[in-house]
Amino acid sequence: MTVPSLKQETAPAKAAAAPVGGTGRPNAEGSALVGVYRKVMPTRLRRVVAARYSPETRRRIKQSIGSGGVGQMPGKVRGASLATLRRSLVASSGAQVISVAGRPRIAFVDDGLSPESARRAGLGAVTAALDTAGVDYFCVRNQDRRATTVAVAAADRARVVTALQELSRTLPAYFGPRGPESRRIVPAYQPANWRRFGRARTLRLFWYRTDPGRHVVLGPEHGCDIEFWAAEGDRLVAPRRNSITESVPAGRLSVEVPVTTFTAPWGTHTPTAMTVRTRPEFTATLPRDISFPIDVVYTWVDGADPQWLRRRSRFTGADYHAEAANAARYANHDELRYSLRSLATYAPWVRTIYLVTDDQTPEWLDTTQPGIKVVSHREIFADQSALPTFNSHAIESQLHHIEGLAEHFLYFNDDVFLGREMAPGGFFLANGLTQFFPSPALVPLGPPSTDDVPVSIAGKNNRALIQERFGTTPVQKMRHVPHALSRAVLAEIEDEFAEQHRATAANRFRSPQDIAIPSSLYHYYAFHTGRALAGDLEYVYIDVSLPNAGHRLDRLLLARDRDVFCLNDTLSTEEDFDTSTRLLKPFLDSYFPIPSRFERPA
Repeated sequence: MTVPSLKQETAPAKAAAAPVGGTGRPNAEGSALVGVYRKVMPTRLRRVVAARYSPETRRRIKQSIGSGGVGQMPGKVRGASLATLRRSLVASSGAQVISVAGRPRIAFVDDGLSPESARRAGLGAVTAALDTAGVDYFCVRNQDRRATTVAVAAADRARVVTALQELSRTLPAYFGPRGPESRRIVPAYQPANWRRFGRARTLRLFWYRTDPGRHVVLGPEHGCDIEFWAAEGDRLVAPRRNSITESVPAGRLSVEVPVTTFTAPWGTHTPTAMTVRTRPEFTATLPRDISFPIDVVYTWVDGADPQWLRRRSRFTGADYHAEAANAARYANHDELRYSLRSLATYAPWVRTIYLVTDDQTPEWLDTTQPGIKVVSHREIFADQSALPTFNSHAIESQLHHIEGLAEHFLYFNDDVFLGREMAPGGFFLANGLTQFFPSPALVPLGPPSTDDVPVSIAGKNNRALIQERFGTTPVQKMRHVPHALSRAVLAEIEDEFAEQHRATAANRFRSPQDIAIPSSLYHYYAFHTGRALAGDLEYVYIDVSLPNAGHRLDRLLLARDRDVFCLNDTLSTEEDFDTSTRLLKPFLDSYFPIPSRFERPA
């Protein structure tokens, strides 16, 4: 049987083989003993321990507990049991044995690991096996597009099972959990386990896949479902609901489509010649499908650049050395590199990324790659006398002037990351409406005062405009997430609030007169004019300057259960830079181990 190699043709598991924490040592939250501690220790006693010891002390204790056992194979499995059960499979398939949630699993290493590559590998293997066996199939557009689905006639069950059994032994596979409440994973490479599915109308095959460093493991959530469609008269009837139809004609011919129709349903930059068969019904565009292009815009500054610091010192009137000493507030932990990795891995549907800078380019960025463009402030400011500017509010006010920018785009700060796969529908509706994500944090009531931080001053100025225009009183801040924006609405805001817009753009440094447009004013204005609505996503904000930051990073790395997260540093001084680097660098390397196409080769 010839099938695509899972090593070549390609919701994370809760832990990889050897989860790494924010200091580069084993993740304190990943130890099985720590998990047992949480289960057996009464909550009251845990609170006593928490009150007595600092977060970092508790973290070091957990790391000490886990350092000998995290990611290690149980002794029984390392011995004869592993040798007899897995040795030949691992040797013949090129796979490895890793630990997932404390259990040994056969996994394939993928240098370009992503949810998309995992789906492509699984679907390619299943369809190739069916083709080799002479079994007709068609791919189905399912409701959960993280996985793929292949339909076969129920009359072909015996041949399908034989083909998939052989595939599962050639490329060791697993059965996914049966039902939303089940978590049991069963090896499909053991023939006896197939008896469990003797009459099943659906089953899921999947392969564990990991990156070369074993930081990330993808598993059942990106598997391939096999559905057995029953014949009723001249039609084949689906065993469960899908996104398109309950049945198809039994005799209609299939059509050949690119595999990305099902493995990258929202778009991708990864070229592949692979095709699969489907029915014409499953190629339809639905009203909820987002078909318009979506771009991403970053604003970025290298605050340690001597030339930039000299420009800044000329306008502040401060000595250059004083400016350099204050550069800690622009501390660079290479967040942009990892934020781009998060986009490449979890949002391959983004069309073009625009990096707006003061004529700066990260040395590691490969600007020759398609899909990324560096934009100078000089290209977007109509009033060149406002340049150079060191005011983020001013820069943000001009983003919609970027030449070639899509009508719909996401605005990212470089400390914002996608934590898992996201669909465009997480930010936009198919009719073009944008979504915004209010924070429980509030903008203080009353007019701006000298006691307010800059973000509150801008929020109060925004509120005054909304109150005057619409008669409502916005009080909520917005979460630190990607901001979904429309160029047309931004241009309208520039006209509607022309005086305040011009003043903000002209302020070289942050000013009490500034308005904050893409991160706040846009959302309230678009909402009141019927072009935006409040959305929701799983999100966490971590201030890396706080004592419990290491613990929170470890938990996030272990769970990988947030759509978006923001890693901000509000209190660190220049002296704290090394400490925050020791936390962030190992965490980011472990969470996003796969370099994006935008990085120059090391």
